[in-house]
Amino acid sequence: MTSSRSLIAKAGLAAVVLAAAGTASVAQAGGHVSVAIGANLGPSIAISATNAPYYYAPVPVYVAPPAPVYYQPAPVYYAPAPVYYGGPALSVKYYWSPVHHRYYYYHQGRRHWR
Repeated sequence: MTSSRSLIAKAGLAAVVLAAAGTASVAQAGGHVSVAIGANLGPSIAISATNAPYYYAPVPVYVAPPAPVYYQPAPVYYAPAPVYYGGPALSVKYYWSPVHHRYYYYHQGRRHWR
């Protein structure tokens, strides 16, 4: 029984010391003080209590990459092939010469035989 009484006494003393330390630091911290009490009861068992606010881990923010931008090349316009026309058509009028039995035509005022 003495061991349990001493354990309770030690726990009570620890609580008084923590309370005193908490009130002493409150004056200079301006209200941003948290108190935690913990006990390890076994190799994988622990009990703790605190008045600190719960910390929420920030939620990861995933930003989708921007949509790909596709550029269509500018259309290529080809000019039509050049068309070359001959000079003005000269109508050559042939005449039959019954005397010479052949054709002739006039060019620049002179008769030319064909």
